[in-house]
Amino acid sequence: MDLPAEEEQPLYSQRPEWADVVPLEQYESVAPLAPIFYTDEYRDATNYFRGIVKSGEMSPRVLELTENIIRQNPGHYSAWQYRYKTLMALKSPLDDELQLMDELAIKHLKTYQVWHHRRLLVQQTRNPGPELEFIANSLQVDTKNYHTWSYRQWILAYFNDDALWSHELDFVESMLESDVRNNSAWHHRFFVVFQSGVRNGDEDRDAVVRRELAFVKERIAIAPNNASAWNYLRGMLDHAKIPYCELQAFVLPYSLPQPPLGTPPEVVDLESPLPSKNSQLPCVAAVEFMADIHEAAGGDDLVTATELWKSLANEHDTIRKRYWEYRITESLKTKSAGDG
Repeated sequence: MDLPAEEEQPLYSQRPEWADVVPLEQYESVAPLAPIFYTDEYRDATNYFRGIVKSGEMSPRVLELTENIIRQNPGHYSAWQYRYKTLMALKSPLDDELQLMDELAIKHLKTYQVWHHRRLLVQQTRNPGPELEFIANSLQVDTKNYHTWSYRQWILAYFNDDALWSHELDFVESMLESDVRNNSAWHHRFFVVFQSGVRNGDEDRDAVVRRELAFVKERIAIAPNNASAWNYLRGMLDHAKIPYCELQAFVLPYSLPQPPLGTPPEVVDLESPLPSKNSQLPCVAAVEFMADIHEAAGGDDLVTATELWKSLANEHDTIRKRYWEYRITESLKTKSAGDG
């Protein structure tokens, strides 16, 4: 990782103010099979880092040294850990450290250590409010970054303040408006609605389920082949212990080929929006859903389920052919046991 564009600094071994530190070389065997070719700058900085760790020094220059190492290698766990200990020992202003993290987190969104360090800082400052805005801005850079979403969930759950939760559903809805296929946003919505306790205004859980059903149905109608929305639908049905068969009227049109253009629906059901125009049908997720409905019904319905799995294996989802063949085999075993 390159250092930021600025006036080049001499190596620590060339700096008089570091002359009192005895650098420690990294231990390596005489002839390592796969030697790592470090830059001179990185090798020099980490040699001095090992030296100060051995002596136990915690000082402002240690903060400068660890920042140097982190900028070269943001995944250096030991540098992050020792930096945090030094900040605590010096009682350094953590708001200044958070400003530095604003820069480093955006540059290194996929580096776990950046987010872990930030978490430790916020536990000390006890000021989570600005974090939600920072996370929202970070998600504009990478809308699906796991560490960013995970950190947002931690902020909400750890502090569990009503003010933090109050606009969270609006936030995640805006993310899905931008990209209805954002699986991370769907996962976060499930976390907010079903896995984080009962928020103010959501005490009527049956009403919440109805709201979420309407929401996910509308999004499936917009993009029928969006696996994220179908997974959300399954998850909420399982959570609410609603049998899949209760959604059969909604799912069925998505499991069939697209009707000819201009063919009006026989009945307009506002609770079961139809696929949008030009949708690619049948939808694999819908065919699987219908097969699961028939499998759960058992008896002669197992034959229908088997036919649906065969259509997935041989036509609609051939990339998972072996999986669907496995489902067929298991279904036949179940049917044989029942007939026996």
